[in-house]
Amino acid sequence: MLLRDIAHSRTGDKGNISNVSVIAYEMANWPLIEASVTPERLRAHLSWLEIGEIERFALPRLGALNFVLHGALKGGVTRSLALDAHGKCLSSALLDMEIAGPA
Repeated sequence: MLLRDIAHSRTGDKGNISNVSVIAYEMANWPLIEASVTPERLRAHLSWLEIGEIERFALPRLGALNFVLHGALKGGVTRSLALDAHGKCLSSALLDMEIAGPA
């Protein structure tokens, strides 16, 4: 199944850093999200992006993960020639990640 089936996402960006969160629609799906969405899987899933360090912060009481993607925005919004240099498109790309369905 796609991550978007059980979660939504929010993003932000500042300079060359993007902040991407994944939030479970229902707390029953939180353990699956926590186990499935790792920095390694995120890097592989967004392999077209040159990301430096990826930090992951778990917020279990909110059913959310927050990722800080260093160097993900090609210098930042005002320095990039990319058509959409904001981190906003990363939430949609992240939610396209395939994960195993509930057992």
